[in-house]
Amino acid sequence: MSAPQARPRVGLFVTCLVDLYRPTVGFAAIRLLEQAGCQVEVPRAQTCCGQPAYNTGDRATSRDLARGILDAFGGFDYVVVPSGSCGGMLREHLPHLFDDDPNLKARAAALAARSYELVAFLVDVRGVSVVDAAYAGTVTYHDSCAGLRELGVKDQPRRLLGSVAGLRLAEMAEPETCCGFGGTFCVKYPAISTRMVADKTRDIAASGADTLLAGDLGCLLNMAGRLKREASPVRSRHVAEVLAGMTDQVPPIGEARERG
Repeated sequence: MSAPQARPRVGLFVTCLVDLYRPTVGFAAIRLLEQAGCQVEVPRAQTCCGQPAYNTGDRATSRDLARGILDAFGGFDYVVVPSGSCGGMLREHLPHLFDDDPNLKARAAALAARSYELVAFLVDVRGVSVVDAAYAGTVTYHDSCAGLRELGVKDQPRRLLGSVAGLRLAEMAEPETCCGFGGTFCVKYPAISTRMVADKTRDIAASGADTLLAGDLGCLLNMAGRLKREASPVRSRHVAEVLAGMTDQVPPIGEARERG
């Protein structure tokens, strides 16, 4: 295998949820990417990946957003996303929005081929095997549907978590089972979604972990909300915060308001 490219220029696709609810995830991603030898930029013109519109059948809005993505990220060596679902949208679905436009489809396909979920990029592209971080606790890891099934993100986060000092990983019985969020799914089918997340939190509790980790903020917000309603002591964090050693900079998900 050839040596990793020296100082690749990476465009960080922040995602809407990270921007609005958990900016620390974006800063953690930047720290990890820079430690991996990347030159990181965050295009100010970026907006939504288009997934909500895409999933509800609004192809016109999805295409408009996709054109903006092509313009904002077209010049980077890689596009990296701290989210399996947004990463899946860019890598798997973006080109199909332009099936009737060969020129735009070629541009979208080229961008899709350079787009990666954050932890998969660190491990699979940059060859990172160890991070300089510590976390005193037992964690369990949730495999998000899009990250796992569309992008093959499974072993990579576990490999890096194994290098975090003081951290112990306790697997759930069913880490690959959906949490019930599914973007617009939880709005369209709230009763089914609630049952799914309740099943998930039981699995989390049975693992014995004190901290829940995942690579998708949507999943984490959904599960953290259920854990809070159940008065569970389990904390929730994005995996990037732990890998970057930034857990002291922000409270666990769902606790920010109580701590001011």
